[in-house]
Order: sequence, then C-alpha cells, then structure tokens
Amino acid sequence: MNKFSRRPSGDEPSGDDDADLSGTEDEQRHHWLHDRHGAIGAALVLLVVVVAFGLWLGVRALDAKSSLEQARDSAQQAKDALLEGDTGGASRFADEAQHHAEAARDATHSVPWNIASVIPWLGSPFKTGQQISDVVLGLAADVLKPSTDVGVAISPDQLYANGRVDVQLLRNEEPELSSLAENAARLNAEAGTISDPGYLSLLSDARSQLQDQTSDLARLLETTALAARLVPPMMGADGPRTYFMGFQTNAEARGTGGLLGGFGILRFDNGVPFVDDLGKNIELTGAVANVDLGPEFNQQYGFTNPKTDFRNSNLSSHFPHAAQIWKSMWAQKTGMNVDGVLAIDPIALSYLLGAVGPVTMPDGEIITKDNVVELTESTAYIRFPTDTVARKNYLQDIANQVAQKITGPVDSPRALLDALGRAVSERRIAVWSAVPEEQALLEQTPLAHIVPDDAAPYAGVVVNNLAGNKMDYYLERNIEYVADGCDGQTRMSTVTVRLNNTAPADAPLPDYVAGTEGLARNVPFEVPRGTMVTSVRLLATANSSVVSVLANGERIPFSQSMERGHPSYEVQVLIPPGQSGELVFRLSEPTSAGAPRVPIQPLVDTVVPVVAVPACSG
Repeated sequence: MNKFSRRPSGDEPSGDDDADLSGTEDEQRHHWLHDRHGAIGAALVLLVVVVAFGLWLGVRALDAKSSLEQARDSAQQAKDALLEGDTGGASRFADEAQHHAEAARDATHSVPWNIASVIPWLGSPFKTGQQISDVVLGLAADVLKPSTDVGVAISPDQLYANGRVDVQLLRNEEPELSSLAENAARLNAEAGTISDPGYLSLLSDARSQLQDQTSDLARLLETTALAARLVPPMMGADGPRTYFMGFQTNAEARGTGGLLGGFGILRFDNGVPFVDDLGKNIELTGAVANVDLGPEFNQQYGFTNPKTDFRNSNLSSHFPHAAQIWKSMWAQKTGMNVDGVLAIDPIALSYLLGAVGPVTMPDGEIITKDNVVELTESTAYIRFPTDTVARKNYLQDIANQVAQKITGPVDSPRALLDALGRAVSERRIAVWSAVPEEQALLEQTPLAHIVPDDAAPYAGVVVNNLAGNKMDYYLERNIEYVADGCDGQTRMSTVTVRLNNTAPADAPLPDYVAGTEGLARNVPFEVPRGTMVTSVRLLATANSSVVSVLANGERIPFSQSMERGHPSYEVQVLIPPGQSGELVFRLSEPTSAGAPRVPIQPLVDTVVPVVAVPACSG
C-alpha cells in the first residue's frame, strides 16, 4: 500500500518531517532538473566565454604573427637599403617596420594576451611574444628610423666625392652614430634575454632570427661609430698624416699574410689621399728597427733577425709587431717618422680594381681585377725568371698605377666602399696607428689584426714559408676547430689543419718559384723542386696544454713557446707538388667564456673554417 504525505495545515501536526523536507517525487524531479539546467547554463556560459576568449586570443595571435613577420622583413630591407646607399628606400622600409612593430606590440599587449602571459607554463610563449614585439619596436623606432636620417648625410656619394673624403661631415655625425650604436647595443642585450617560449617552436625560431638580426645591426653600427671617430683624425682632419703602406706578396707566406714585396708612402691631408715614394723591398736592406717587442717575441722570433732582415719582419701574425718594425726601419733609413702602417695584398687590389676599373701600363698592358693576382703572384716570376730588378720594377709599376687609380676620383664611391669592406672582411687590409688612443680603437675592429690577449677560445693557424720560394701561390688550406662541452673546468679540443700543394709535379716553374734557396745549405736531405717547406704554428687558447700532435695519423715532435699569453705549438712539414698532408693538434683547454675565434691568415686561397666549439658562459 502506498503512503502519501501531505502538507499540514493550521495547527495540525506535520507527521513525517523527512517527507515534508523531500517533497513529492515530481517536486524533487523539478528541483533536480532546475539545478541541472542551471549547471548546464553556467557551463555553456563558461564555454562561450572560453571560446570567445580563445577566438579573441587567436585573432590577436594571428595579428601579432603577421605584424612581426612584416616588421622583421621591413627591418631587413631597411638595413640592406642603408648598406646599398639607397637612403630613400631605407627610410620607407624603416617607416613600414615601425608601423608593423607598433601593430605587433598592440596585439601582444592586448587584454587576452596579457591574461594568457601570466598563466604558468601555458603562458610562456605569450610572454616571449611580448618581449619580441618590444625589441622589434625599439629596433624600428630607436635605431632604424634615425639611422636612415644619418644615412642620408653620410651616404657614399656625400661622403666621398672628387677624390676626397668629407672628414668634417663624418665627424659632425659621430655623436648621432654613437647614440645609435648605444641603442642598438641595448636592444641587442634585451634580445639576448628574451625568455624561452617553451613548447612553441615557431617562436623559438622567431627569437633566434631576431637575436641574429639585432646582433648584426649592433656590430654594424658599432663599427660605423668607431669609423666616425677614427677616420677624421687618421685622414688628416687635424693636419696631414703619413703612413707606410706595405704590399704583401702572399705567394710566399708570412704570419701577417705574405712577404713584404714593396711599399709606398700614403698621405692624407683633410681627407685627400695620395701615394708617393713607391719603393722595392730591397730598399730596406740594412735598415735596423729599434723597437722592443718583449721577451716572448724575442724568444720565438729573435733567431730569424726580424728587426734587421725585412724578409722575416712579419713572421708573427700579430700585425702591430710587423708595423712597428716597418715604421722603425723606414725612420732609420730615411729619417721620416710615419703616423701609422697599412698592409694590403694583391687579392685586395683585385677587389679595388673591380670597383674603379682597370689600369693601363706604360707599354699598353691592361691590368684588371681578373688578372692582377695571377700577374703579381705567378706570371711575373715566370716572365722574369732570373732578372730580379726587372721583375721588381714591373711589380712596382703595377702597384703605382693601381694606387694612383684608387686614390683619384672614382665613378662609384659605393662600389669602392663595398670592395674595401670585402677586403677587410677577408683580413686583406691591416692598419696600425702610432697614436695610442687611435690604436686602442682600431683594436676593436677587424683592421687591427691582433692576437687577442684574453682567455676566450682561440685557434690561430699561422703558416710561414721556410724555403724562400713562391710555392704558396699553390697552397690550399682547410681548418677545423672542435671541442667538447662546457661541463667541466677543462675540455678536450682538436684543431685539424689540411694542406694541399696544388702545383703539378711536372710544372715548368723557374727556380725562384720552385727552388729552396731559403733553406740552410747543410740540410741533411734532398728536397724535390716545387716542395712546400712550411712552418705551421698553432696559437691555442690561453692556458691550454697539448696532448699530442699527429701528422697523417702519426705522432711527431713539435716545439712550444708563448705569444701574447697563448701557447704556441710549431711543426715543420714538407709537401711535394700534387700532394697533401694533415696535422692534428689534440689539446686540453679551459672551458673559457666567450665565442670561439679562428682568424684566417690572408693567403691566396680562401678558407672558411669549420668551427664546432660551444660558447661557454664561464
């Protein structure tokens, strides 16, 4: 029998209290449905909010991605236009970069993005996106846009005209260039601290690209600002300057590039260059350099008489050593104290001839960018196999014609600047100043060619010709520098050097090219014609120690010394024509902070080293 409860009325007792609280089944069902509908409604509202938030965030993310990509592309185009001297295009692209950067910053600092960025783990890419947009906007507004204004003032056509560099114009723009360099350095530092986006690899790529872009721009502006400080005084803005300019013959390798084959005196007066006193290297015969380059230099090179024999004056790859010797030799020979020293090689001359056009010799022979290297490094020795005076006169005439062409008015200052830049990037032009403040600034640039006196990873491979021949015209080099990680205080590293003598075994080369006149007469073995007799020296990371040195897989003896705080390991090798060899230096080196450096000695061949050395934080 079913029992029904009813609601009491008046004073009537309620009876079953539990039944009164629970209500009827219909009422219970009604309450349950009402609660369920309420929960579903709340969930639906929440879902709508989440979806709307997601859509909102997605739209802003797409906006940010598109704007950042466009800002990055416009920024790169602005930089390229500046380097090409297209100041109008640079200004337009800089405006576009700033516009897109502002849009990206608005998107990444919108409400949904700000909310998402503070969510643990999930928000890491959003935080990264905000940091990226901030740096991109700063890059566009604080660096690129004002750079275009300066670029208009110091464009190549404005800076160099009618054979004169406008040194005062460059000096006037130096404060603004230094300010731009500081802004670029600040933004580069900010880019380096952009957080890891975690799970979103797309932003990892964007972060890496931005860091590379800001680093390149910071270096460019730093170099430009340094040039604005250095060029005016060094080019005679405050009075005439004179420089000893050495022409290096890198068919016979020396530490700074090649044998000092000839020279000239380069003068600057208020930005106007001209060359006089071109001479042959033999004019320095008997000159004595009165300079003190320290006990390490004396121990390593003293026995070769570098201060009295110009042929051995630049065995060290530290260019200031050779520069001071040349300056002192010239002063002792002539009484002239130059203000600095420059060095250049035939490959650099070929780049410059490509910019200014060919020159014509007195006999009608045309010297071009395509034949000047072969003529000066090879053909001259075959054309004049025994007449040393005629050969030196010929080479001096070429140097004179090229120098006059380069220092005169040119049709395209932009092309000349590009050629100089290429030569500098390949270490084919070196500069030293006798003014200490200027030299300190030069040592912050690639022009100084110094062996750095610091602890960062270093592998400097230096080749010197011991045979006194010109066989290094046929030398090909490959250099690899690899090292373990940064976990311990020291790590194993390996420097591999491969040398190839590309001269055919039956090549009809004159004795001056293929002989061994530089060897001592009492050498207890026969050296075939065309053999490279070569000193190979490795300047290693400071405080390194050698484990072994291998030649074609076999241990060989080596000599050890020090140069500017770097341990120096030297071996001597013979490479007959058409043959090659491999040297492997196995080292234990400190896990020092800094990026690895592998300077390339400027010889005839072009070397791109293989470097696999982790940069440690120290």
